[in-house]
Amino acid sequence: MKLKAIYPGTFDPVTNGHVDIIRRAAKIFPDTIVAVASNKAKRPFLPLETRIQLVEESVADLSGVRVLGFDNLLIDFVLEQNAGIILRGLRAVSDFEYEFQLAGMNRKLSKQIETLFLTPSENFMYISSTLVREIANLNGDISQFVPSCVVRELQKRQDEHGTSSII
Repeated sequence: MKLKAIYPGTFDPVTNGHVDIIRRAAKIFPDTIVAVASNKAKRPFLPLETRIQLVEESVADLSGVRVLGFDNLLIDFVLEQNAGIILRGLRAVSDFEYEFQLAGMNRKLSKQIETLFLTPSENFMYISSTLVREIANLNGDISQFVPSCVVRELQKRQDEHGTSSII
């Protein structure tokens, strides 16, 4: 396995916290793949292609970072990409239990894949895609929580729907 890391998520939408993790991962791993999950079980607000595009725009200045969509089991995707590391972000202790279970299950599915946890910078510890969607849905200002391309995309969706609500 190469020193290649995969940072999976739905990124619905990508936040400044996600971008912080990606930037820091790119300094550690020469090949970092941001894996955008289709994850129909979560019923994403933004279509997969839009989420991929927004992540690409958000990290366009980083070398060694690629953004790919996937719709299969994460472990299978990691193996297909010949990667050896899954990166996960931890914002709070409440994230740890779920992430710990995922890491254990992934290890059971493939002993050759390691899971590493990164915490975001303290400025981004409280940001989540869910909270961003809720704020945007109530016509709040999300510009301090997400890249500017996300602000534009969500504003465009509000304009298209002729309402302040996007969801």
